[in-house]
Amino acid sequence: MGSAAHYPEEAPVHPVRVGAFEIWATPVTNAQFAAFVGVTGYVTVAERPLDPEQFPGAPAENLVPGSMVFTPTSGPVDLRHLSQWWTWVPGASWRAPYGPGSSVKRIPDHPVVHVCHEDARAYADWVGADLPTEAEWEYAARGGLEGATFTWGDEARPGGRIMANTWDGPDFPWRHTRESGFLRTSPVGSFPANGFGLHDMAGNVWEWTDDWWTSAHPEAAESHCCAPVDPRGGRVEGSYDPRQPQFRIGRKVIKGGSHLCADSYCLRYRPAARRPQMVDTGMSHVGFRCVRRSPVDDRTPHDA
Repeated sequence: MGSAAHYPEEAPVHPVRVGAFEIWATPVTNAQFAAFVGVTGYVTVAERPLDPEQFPGAPAENLVPGSMVFTPTSGPVDLRHLSQWWTWVPGASWRAPYGPGSSVKRIPDHPVVHVCHEDARAYADWVGADLPTEAEWEYAARGGLEGATFTWGDEARPGGRIMANTWDGPDFPWRHTRESGFLRTSPVGSFPANGFGLHDMAGNVWEWTDDWWTSAHPEAAESHCCAPVDPRGGRVEGSYDPRQPQFRIGRKVIKGGSHLCADSYCLRYRPAARRPQMVDTGMSHVGFRCVRRSPVDDRTPHDA
């Protein structure tokens, strides 16, 4: 797991072992999530009113159901300030991914978005599955390639072929070449699968894992025989955002990058890449997929 060649939170490179599991070949789609909601009546966090006590200082007009939606800028901006291209949109949810007037009815095969960790967990419970650990997700994403940069190898575009739904062109977040044919999400499976037959393990949408965020991986074991088996993340207390001490909200690890990953800004559509996401926050580029694990007595660990 991990990488020493890109972002500091990915280090150090270290061996782990994971027991046998199966993982969905694609992220959960709008159609699949709609079936879940239709049977259970589930209401996602983005569709629920906000509690003013949990958001001190927030404008009253923002304390309504809604979610964060990517909004391209009109020109170049300071990339240190994410607020310039993320907009709180009242009424945005998995049903209306771009806000009022939008609908998933025309994109049933796109990955569901605007789902927070609680929503993803509810769906996984309904289908008798689970959310992957970070180690499981990264093992699956690598597709059997040891230490490769991407899910398909070390070359970003082998033979000039676009391998994932990421930001086309260097001008994020304002000018997109649409070379891939997609500006936002794409139908799952639109790009080549990795060596395990899994699609969209790079780009399209970030995906929830079930591990609490840590600012770095634990130090590597001295020998492969001592590699931890089925490691989990840190503790909820250690996952809080130190830059926002007023919000004591746990953050989970998300993996895989999204359609907003631009090489000039966010080279995170790689198996080793990782980011924190507050568990109560869904966004227009975050989704998930599920796993099922073999019984304990049938879990032969694999090296990762």
